[in-house]
Amino acid sequence: MGAQRPYLALTPDDVAGLLGTIGVGSVDELFRDVPEGVRLRRPLAVEPALAEQELVAHVSALAARNAHVGAELSFLGAGAYDHYVPALVDSVLARGELLTAYTPYQPELSQGILQAIFEYQTAICELTGMDVANASGYDGATVAADACYLARHATGRTRIVVAQTVAPQVRRVVRTYAVGFGMEVVEVPHRDGVTDPGDFAAACEGAACAIFQQPGFFGCLEPAPELAAAAAATGALAVAHVDPLSLGVLEAPGAYGCHVAIGDGQGVGNPLSYGGPHFGFLAAREELLRRLPGRIAGETVDADGRRGFVLTLQTREQHIRREKATSNITTNQTLCAIAGLVYLAWLGPQGLRELGETCLALGGYARERLGLPLCFEQPTFKELAVRLRRPAEEVVARARAAGVHPGYPLGRDYEGMDDALLVAVTERRTPAEIDRLADVLAEAGA
Repeated sequence: MGAQRPYLALTPDDVAGLLGTIGVGSVDELFRDVPEGVRLRRPLAVEPALAEQELVAHVSALAARNAHVGAELSFLGAGAYDHYVPALVDSVLARGELLTAYTPYQPELSQGILQAIFEYQTAICELTGMDVANASGYDGATVAADACYLARHATGRTRIVVAQTVAPQVRRVVRTYAVGFGMEVVEVPHRDGVTDPGDFAAACEGAACAIFQQPGFFGCLEPAPELAAAAAATGALAVAHVDPLSLGVLEAPGAYGCHVAIGDGQGVGNPLSYGGPHFGFLAAREELLRRLPGRIAGETVDADGRRGFVLTLQTREQHIRREKATSNITTNQTLCAIAGLVYLAWLGPQGLRELGETCLALGGYARERLGLPLCFEQPTFKELAVRLRRPAEEVVARARAAGVHPGYPLGRDYEGMDDALLVAVTERRTPAEIDRLADVLAEAGA
């Protein structure tokens, strides 16, 4: 058996001992309840096993086919951004008590992890201007679906309003969940890249919640206070999907009347990682505390008056009646969320503001230097949509051949925008790199 399965530590004697302990004569007997007609009676059609040196060479060759931001100058955003992750983050996460930490299921979880989660929740509340936050979610898309189901529980309504400027992947996840949750989703079209408050208000009548994104998917700044007020006036919960790194220069959702703030924490201490894992955050007003999905760590004192932390609430389907659960996800992203906490503590309030100002300044420089027509005449943060003289997909292919990924082709998600390119400029891009982008786009016939 060892020769056939070299990566398994069990010897034939080990297998015989295990089978004898449970009273089974052979491994085949373990599968006796599997019908004969569906059993595979031949070896798997896989390549012969490789020696360790050959395997390392093979995997390295596969990895070399990937393009990454260290090898290709990237202006790609659309929900995942190339922000700087300080060495401190990995240094802290490498501690064994954090690196091996999983979702907090039990209230007697270690004090260190509970405190880290509590501090993370506190940071999210300070960022968003909300009263309570949960221990994190999977990503910015699944927490949007969670917010919808939370709103259904809170209002008794089943209609969900989503602005078209919310990221396409978020809207798709909301629509997928809506089927199972028995909810109807209505999208509000944008006008010149932003959502019109009047259109939003009309769609919100009878809705459980209304979701808008700040900044929107095109990078344009939405009239967020007006959208929140339009939703609240109809009894719908106003839900803001926000970029956490914009909150050093933009107002917090709690300050302009939102009931719930959600978003993706990828840019906060988490690298791109080819799409994940990241973490989602969900914060809300205090009256929604007992409807928040997931888990909430709380601060308390013990019998001797010493500060301590406990897993206070667990409002999920494994612990309460199914019809009262506000999420069907049984886990979260504790390690990624702690990375976000370390990053925010490293950055601090002033650093967060300076980062936002840097993104704004570089975005303004890119707008002037590229010299391309803008899709929308709106103020923007971190991203801007430009028009090209040829299809964006074609321009992207030509630019990548020169080692530059110029942005995201908007025609993939929006009709009539095949010639539109969404360019992301974070604090990691320099004026010289923006100059290079302009030159490469010109050479590509943009």
